[in-house]
Amino acid sequence: MSSNFTGDIKREIVRRGFDNACCKTAALSAFLRTTGSVIRKGDTFGFEFITESEEVAAFFIGILEELFGAELKIVQATTDIRSGRDRLVVQCLSDRSLYILSELGIAARAEEGVEFRLDMDKYVVENPCCEIAWIEGAFLGSGSCVLPKMEDSRSGYHLEIVFSNKFLADDCCRLLALHELLARCVQRKGSFVVYMKSRESISDFLYLTGAENALAKLNKLADRKDEKNRINRVANCLQKNYDKSVLASVKHIRAIERIEGIVGLSELDPALRETAAARLADKEASLKELSERLGITKSCLNHRLRKLVKLAEDLDGEE
Repeated sequence: MSSNFTGDIKREIVRRGFDNACCKTAALSAFLRTTGSVIRKGDTFGFEFITESEEVAAFFIGILEELFGAELKIVQATTDIRSGRDRLVVQCLSDRSLYILSELGIAARAEEGVEFRLDMDKYVVENPCCEIAWIEGAFLGSGSCVLPKMEDSRSGYHLEIVFSNKFLADDCCRLLALHELLARCVQRKGSFVVYMKSRESISDFLYLTGAENALAKLNKLADRKDEKNRINRVANCLQKNYDKSVLASVKHIRAIERIEGIVGLSELDPALRETAAARLADKEASLKELSERLGITKSCLNHRLRKLVKLAEDLDGEE
């Protein structure tokens, strides 16, 4: 479910695309920040990125070619034997590579070579639409989303984006907060993970990124899970009430049998004698059924049974 649902979200983002060059730049910058790395061959700097999705790879190759006329090539295409997932490594290594990294706010030429930025370049996200595009690009790079399993009550909602350093993770949290999404950050094995764990926040994330079909799927599953939880709560409540009723019935029967063994039911007044006999005659009957047979209210029946229990207790105290 997790990999399929993650794929659903990514496909929707890719198919919706970005209208403006500024948004394409922001998305590309975030994508390379989450799944890319800088490479060097001699004096030439370049970059490469890794993705499991051919659709995502083609999407960003298209953006790079459109914005910068970049020439890219797939240098590795393998399939993970255990997961069955594709792994594509796409490389850009040319005289324009450093210029592209500079335009994306990732690196720039300095006096002593090349200077790399650890944080997000604020000029890449000058507009609100670019902020959202940056978030989408980051999710396309290293995002994933897990939905709870219907059969496992311990599983839950979880959406995350993984970054290589805390500066970028904090930048992502800040952008999400600007759009009223609260995310947390935790360090995990040298990486920094921005995550959300509530249905509401993940729903808001999907709405923000325009993943409408994924949002509908999440809501449908959430409704099913809520209904299942409601049914379980009702069943548990009924079971508790049944258990309480059974315990009360056992208490009443023991009291009546105690009275019968010590003084005999014939010593009771007619109303209590009738109630005691009816209870012993059908030990499985509910209070409602018993009260209907006796032609009295349930409240009156409870009052008589309490008197019988009290009488048994008093008789035990006299022994």
